[in-house]
Amino acid sequence: MTLPQQCLSTLTLLFLILLSNFTLASVPSTQPQDMLLSGYNYPYPVKTLELSKLGQPASMAYMDVPSSTAAPARGTVLLLHGKNFSAAYWADSIAALTEQGYRVIAPDQIGFGKSDKPLMPYNLHGMAADTEALLNTLKVTRVSVVGHSMGGMLATRFSLMYPEMVEKLALINPIGLEDWRRFVPYEPLEQAILREQAQTPEGIKNYMLKAYFDGKWRESYNSLLDIQAGWTLGPDSRHIAKIDALTSEMVFTQPVLYEFADLQVPTLLIIGTRDRTAIGRTRAAEPIRKTLGRYELLGKKTASVIPGAQLIEFDGVGHLPQFETFSDYFKALSEFLKEETQQVSD
Repeated sequence: MTLPQQCLSTLTLLFLILLSNFTLASVPSTQPQDMLLSGYNYPYPVKTLELSKLGQPASMAYMDVPSSTAAPARGTVLLLHGKNFSAAYWADSIAALTEQGYRVIAPDQIGFGKSDKPLMPYNLHGMAADTEALLNTLKVTRVSVVGHSMGGMLATRFSLMYPEMVEKLALINPIGLEDWRRFVPYEPLEQAILREQAQTPEGIKNYMLKAYFDGKWRESYNSLLDIQAGWTLGPDSRHIAKIDALTSEMVFTQPVLYEFADLQVPTLLIIGTRDRTAIGRTRAAEPIRKTLGRYELLGKKTASVIPGAQLIEFDGVGHLPQFETFSDYFKALSEFLKEETQQVSD
């Protein structure tokens, strides 16, 4: 091979590498989104509940989807979203549940999705109280609660605060199965806000690739990216960064794991064992980082603490079983929901 040919071959290789990296990170379809996602369509009609937060009006958006079958109703399922998500990502779960005869209620918590986003301290107790207010408004007295990621923390808090309303509890790769405060330095809010303001669509996609999907992106994941990435390009990006920092602080400082033993409702843990989610991992000392977010260990540990808990693990699956392996996830969830309810003994 001549020198010019070698140079051309090398340049071609470099170009292919750069193209590969660009394809990995690029998000060409991302559309800017405003604070309330006014240009973003949810899979079902969205209604709002008017609340008040520190004297500020605050609308809580939610979907209330009736059973789609003529068969007798099975009950009501409450779906609670994670921190980097909204009620919209439950679309497939809502469709499958309503086909089985369930009524499904899927709210956007205040600070998320299409709900208002006031600047205020956020806490899981307050979110649980908002959710109870929503159910009371809808005259729903009993629900099976399903929570994913941060929604698993909220589902746990809701079940502890309102056990009389909870028929069953399903936690899907919940975060907060370990107390990061013991291992990770606290990040002051001002620093967290600056970090959030530096987010880009490419950075968010690359985070999801590494944290959620082990570097493998499917077209079906695009909907997970649309909102978070769109906000970084939208007119309210700086405000959204403040909300993200405030809700991250909530998750970091308000663990629920010390109260798992107090749960008195039938509980199912669905765990993708490849998950390594750990808030603030990069702030931990190097030797500690690799020990955090070990879901193949955390799932078993948590199930051993929750009275009577069932544990279903999916090997090779990450933070979102409902996206990576929907059929397996939904089979486990639906079988649990159909089981005869038995009170958990002390």
